[in-house]
Amino acid sequence: MTSIFYIIVLIVSLLLSAAYVYIWHKHFDVNLTIIFTLVPVACLGYALISLSKTLEGALTSTKIVYIGGSFLQLFIALSIFNLCKIDLHKWVRTLMFAVSTLVYIFVLTIGYKPYFYKSVTMDIVNGTPVLIKEYGVLHTVYYVILCLFFLAGIVTIIYSWFRKKDVPRRILLLLVIPNVICLISYFIGKKIVSNMDLLVIGYLIAQVTYLLIAYRMNLYDVGNTAIDSMVHEKGIGYISFDFKYRYLGSNEVARRLVPELNDIAVDETFGYKPAERKIRHFLEDFKSDPDSKSNAYTLTVHDHDVHGSHDDDRYYNVTVSYLYDGNRKRGYLVTFTDDTENKRYIRLLDNYNEDLQREVRQKTEHIIQMHDNLIMSLAVMVESRDNSTGGHIRRTSEGVRILVDEILKDGELKLSDSFCRNIIKAAPMHDLGKIAVDDVILRKPGRFEPEEYEKMKMHAAEGARVIHEILKNTDDEDFKVLAENVAHYHHERWDGSGYPDRLKGEEIPLEARIMAIADVYDALVSKRIYKEAYDYEKANRIILEGMGTQFDPALKHIYENARPRLEEYYKSV
Repeated sequence: MTSIFYIIVLIVSLLLSAAYVYIWHKHFDVNLTIIFTLVPVACLGYALISLSKTLEGALTSTKIVYIGGSFLQLFIALSIFNLCKIDLHKWVRTLMFAVSTLVYIFVLTIGYKPYFYKSVTMDIVNGTPVLIKEYGVLHTVYYVILCLFFLAGIVTIIYSWFRKKDVPRRILLLLVIPNVICLISYFIGKKIVSNMDLLVIGYLIAQVTYLLIAYRMNLYDVGNTAIDSMVHEKGIGYISFDFKYRYLGSNEVARRLVPELNDIAVDETFGYKPAERKIRHFLEDFKSDPDSKSNAYTLTVHDHDVHGSHDDDRYYNVTVSYLYDGNRKRGYLVTFTDDTENKRYIRLLDNYNEDLQREVRQKTEHIIQMHDNLIMSLAVMVESRDNSTGGHIRRTSEGVRILVDEILKDGELKLSDSFCRNIIKAAPMHDLGKIAVDDVILRKPGRFEPEEYEKMKMHAAEGARVIHEILKNTDDEDFKVLAENVAHYHHERWDGSGYPDRLKGEEIPLEARIMAIADVYDALVSKRIYKEAYDYEKANRIILEGMGTQFDPALKHIYENARPRLEEYYKSV
């Protein structure tokens, strides 16, 4: 009869733990999870004792029972501290666990040493094995420790009731139940029913109580429930990176918005593939100025290719913030928030204000034209400081236009209209960084010394910085990124020996690879202070020899197709 009772208790305990697993949430207190693990283990020990045929088997089962006895009151106390939002120092938690572990180590000496049980024998009463024990001094210590853990929990509950308004009263009342039930069961459980330890009933009551607490407590965690609700209802996407731009993970929404995330491995450095550069650019913007109010961007997801209507486009606000682990900054978090309804509402308002919209568009175009003229004037001003490159901006811009035209004719590289328009518009800006180069170096009538050349090389990164500042508040994010890339990377080489970042191969943005050919071609066929202009055959030979080392070999046939037009243009100027 006793064995049947313990087996039923074990089954019920396992079912309650299964219910906990079913409702488990990542925000649940880890101490609750340990409690729901320890209780079935202890119940298993009781069931094994009732089925034991030998003293050795009963002692082994007793040691299993004491796994719960030694640690359950500890984790009940720790769960009370956590649920009452009282943060124990790490050394206090470690000390409490060490004490419980030490007690259990002495439990393991049962049957070998007289520390916990001075002596123990087994008798069979009505077919049920009964252990006849004489307790040792450490068993008394064991009871003292249980009482201390119990008192710590009760004091914490009372303190929280009167002093902590942010702890739900219903939870505090529920926390009293398992704490009191388990302690009472430890001391009087066996005296109520002979040959049957009612402590296991206390364990089951504790499990039921903690199920209610777990189910209810998560509702009070406003931060976690609000985040979960927003992510579920609003379609918010997240991508996380460490401080070295290594990809840490993303949710399903983010992977749908940025499909390339499905192909990147965790811990892989993010940002050199074409589809990744825009997000890498967001991260670098934030890193340079974390407090800026302008670290917010818009991502448009085009679905109209499938559905045939721009009304199917989705618009997402993209923000960058620090990724926190507790109070520690561990990296960056990119957040995508669906802003489609706001955008559509704005579009609806615009439809009722067509005249105003037309006027705004005209003024905007005028502002853009003024902005472009200002940039061109700045580029010309910078060029005027360099007495060796007169007309370089105009010539390289036309060279880029010719190369892009040939790429479009070839059709192998699929370039968007905006890309073609932006690279031609950005070409005059590629040497803006020379504004930061000293006149003594820039206007030197001859070749540079090594240290002078190192200073001259700084113009690439400086140009990207200048362009970033000029275009900081522009709405055309694509042009901003492309213009920075042209200035920053047009001196990189395909084999990785260029500057400033020694990128190689397709790590170099396509726009910078195109710019590099136009830039070097102009330098070869134009007269400089330190050299005469090369004839077209020699310039052509040098360019072709550089394919695969200095230039992208995939652009070789593009250059060859463009060569007649390039020569014709240079002859005309």
